[in-house]
Amino acid sequence: ALGLLDTGYRFGGKNPEAGLDCSGMVSYIVEQVSGRKLPYNAAGIAERTRPVSTQALRPGDLVFFNTLGRAYSHMGIYMGDGKFIHAPSSKGKVRVDRLDSRYFSERFEGARTLLPDG
Repeated sequence: ALGLLDTGYRFGGKNPEAGLDCSGMVSYIVEQVSGRKLPYNAAGIAERTRPVSTQALRPGDLVFFNTLGRAYSHMGIYMGDGKFIHAPSSKGKVRVDRLDSRYFSERFEGARTLLPDG
């Protein structure tokens, strides 16, 4: 994921060459790492994952936000130490932010994991 830092934002973007949006970035990384294909929208990815408590959050888990007045409208990948990587439309590049930043802490929807139970 860190190799994608500063990749340009593009709504609906699904690969680094053309640009990425938040769900495109997550889908791209998951497919590169595991071969698993995910939907290209945050809400669809949320449906295929299971909830994780904030206390149990581990690097690689997914974090979701309500940034557009609807659930699961933005997402990123948790990196540990309160940080996550995401592709925001603001400032237009993949970057790392903190979960406890004012903007994201107020919009945090929850965390989810791709791992099966157990």
